Amino acid sequence: MSAGAEGLVIAPRALDRLMPFHLKLDRDGRITRAGPTLRKLHPDPDITGRPFFDLFDVRRPGRITRAGDLFALDGLEVRLRLRSDPPADLKGVAVAAGGGSHLLMNLSFGISLIDAVRRYGLANSDFAPTDLAIEMLYLVEAKSAAMAESQRLNQRLQSARAAAEDRALTDTLTGLKNRRALDHAVQRLIGEGAPFALMLVDLDFFKTVNDTHGHAAGDHVLREAAAILTEEVRALDMVARTGGDEFVLLLPGSFRPKTLTGIARRSIARLEQPIDYAGTQCRISGSIGVTLSTLYEEPDAERMLRDADAALYRSKRAGRGRVTLVTEDDVALGAAEPGDGGDTGL
Repeated sequence: MSAGAEGLVIAPRALDRLMPFHLKLDRDGRITRAGPTLRKLHPDPDITGRPFFDLFDVRRPGRITRAGDLFALDGLEVRLRLRSDPPADLKGVAVAAGGGSHLLMNLSFGISLIDAVRRYGLANSDFAPTDLAIEMLYLVEAKSAAMAESQRLNQRLQSARAAAEDRALTDTLTGLKNRRALDHAVQRLIGEGAPFALMLVDLDFFKTVNDTHGHAAGDHVLREAAAILTEEVRALDMVARTGGDEFVLLLPGSFRPKTLTGIARRSIARLEQPIDYAGTQCRISGSIGVTLSTLYEEPDAERMLRDADAALYRSKRAGRGRVTLVTEDDVALGAAEPGDGGDTGL
């Protein structure tokens, strides 16, 4: 083909290499040639011979709607929209060539380049070697890779931190929450002004299991006890192991004493069922002390735990396998000392 007044002849293959995104029109507005990149954008890659306005709209300059108007674009910057699904917005420059026998447009994607590369699966070979879009794509790819790696690293760090925080709040033997987690949860409820109950559970006869059957049996019994206590409360409740054979149940909400006593009695009944370990029957029970935040004008975690602990020891002194509730009188006296009433007497 020839281009410009100098009659420069450019072979089609060379034109495809220099301007892979070109479009050539005759005086009737028909497409006589389209570069390989442009052909990738349309569902029917063979667009040669089709009227320009069947496939394109001229967005700028305006009022270009007929074939006879197209050559008025000579030397101008143009913006086109390719009628495809989805449509593609293009920009470029139009030049009359071949002595005015045809119009040559060299096009590009403009700012939509990155989306277009993904949408149409374009590669380096779809752009002219001198097109700065290639350099931009390299930069975008490098930045995207760096950001993706940064996000992956951040996710790993967050996961590691969450795992470390979880380990710091978890009892390794039973998988229950530990004293630190319990303290955080109680303080949160106090801060919110939400009512709750604390139920302290101490395993009766656990030392006998350890002394008779060994620590492995004792660890097994602790895990079984943890499972029993977890099953006896709601999913929103917390069961924490706060000592060797001591557990604390945190029960958010308002409760009648009868309800709490029922939970405690069911838990004790299940704890008293023989626990098998390597063919050996391990027997334990549970003594329980319970207090409610509503008994206190200003609930204090340490005070409540001390009161519940004192109630627990009243259960032990009354024969074990019992539950004792802290009463208003206990709170009014300033401390629930062992032997000062409140025993429900299981």
